Amino acid sequence: MPIPEDVTGDEIDKDVRQELQSLPKTLAEDVARNLVMVARLLDEDPEGAYGYSRVALRLASRVAAVREAAGFAAYANQKYGEALAEFRAAKRMTGNIDLWPVMADCERGLDRPEKALDMAGAPEVHKLDKAGQVEMRLVAAGARRDLGQLDAAIVTLQSPELAANSVQPWTARLRYAYADALLAAGRESEAREWFAKAVEADRDGSTDASDRLAELDGVEFVDAMAGDADADDQVQAPAAPKADEAEAEGEGDVEGENDAEGENHKD
Repeated sequence: MPIPEDVTGDEIDKDVRQELQSLPKTLAEDVARNLVMVARLLDEDPEGAYGYSRVALRLASRVAAVREAAGFAAYANQKYGEALAEFRAAKRMTGNIDLWPVMADCERGLDRPEKALDMAGAPEVHKLDKAGQVEMRLVAAGARRDLGQLDAAIVTLQSPELAANSVQPWTARLRYAYADALLAAGRESEAREWFAKAVEADRDGSTDASDRLAELDGVEFVDAMAGDADADDQVQAPAAPKADEAEAEGEGDVEGENDAEGENHKD
């Protein structure tokens, strides 16, 4: 697959570069450039990222970073069995348990939510950092929803991390997942409150919390380019409530299950 000339391979993380030092220099450069393309395309062009990951895999299947990249590319393309196999291979090579939550989410993708819940209760979860434990909580909640256990999903997401006022990288997604679970359970008023809190924390637009909040408030947006109506006839829809106007009252700490989860591939 063609690689732009501006991609040198030097863009990769230093830890990955160190892993590639076990390869001959020219081969290491080729693998590095393909890994850069995987990272570049993963969000916007998952199929393209997957193609480059397969090239890297053919060149250096014994490098853990390559197996991990191949796993994420397969995951982005909903090839959950393949992704799980690659993540397991990377874990065997390194002994690192950071991939545990995404491996559990692959089990969900394979319609095995019970297995995901088993993983959420495994000793490996205690070895995860705080971000990893939150991801695991999100995955477990998603598994509960897969099983139709809405109340259990809500309880799973209730945690000190959810109730905290400080904003962390995971805060918006955790609040969003909680709001979505509340809405699925018919608790619309509480769901609106937590979608508003998700908007407050979502500084990089990682969720569509503002759109969900607008829907609950009955806001309709007019497409200025649609139809042949005169501009004078088009009425600008009111903007969604600003985050600082949303209700700020927090929930108290509630002990959740150590298993955990999230808004995932299929919620």
